[in-house]
Amino acid sequence: MSELVNIKVADVDLLSLTLRIVGKGGKYREVPIKIELKDTIKEYMEGERKEHKLNQSEYLLLTQRAEKIDKDTVNKLLRKHGKKLNIIMKPHKFRHTFCTRLIRKGVDLTTVAKLAGHANTQTTAQFYINTSREDKQRAIELL
Repeated sequence: MSELVNIKVADVDLLSLTLRIVGKGGKYREVPIKIELKDTIKEYMEGERKEHKLNQSEYLLLTQRAEKIDKDTVNKLLRKHGKKLNIIMKPHKFRHTFCTRLIRKGVDLTTVAKLAGHANTQTTAQFYINTSREDKQRAIELL
């Protein structure tokens, strides 16, 4: 979650549709931005954030009282919205879902590892390749 709360305005490049993420050990990686997210970020930057009293902050996500959103606030927001939707939302679940969906859609492990910021594909495989009973059945049906 520290990757999320530490995103700076300068890390967002809407021209090249990339987001620069600072991961563990201060390592940088670039993650592509979907066009729909570009529009949302642009709307946020030109509207709510521009009008915010702390709009000079270098950080992308602000709160009412701080120049940078913190982990506790993210967790509170996820709990609040999760309650409304009757689901449990946690930051790491989003990461897990992101990686799992990419793998299930056939994206190679190396690309998923790079997007996740893993130095080693073994880490990605260990945490995100969960072969379900259905996956095994589909594999057998391919024979």
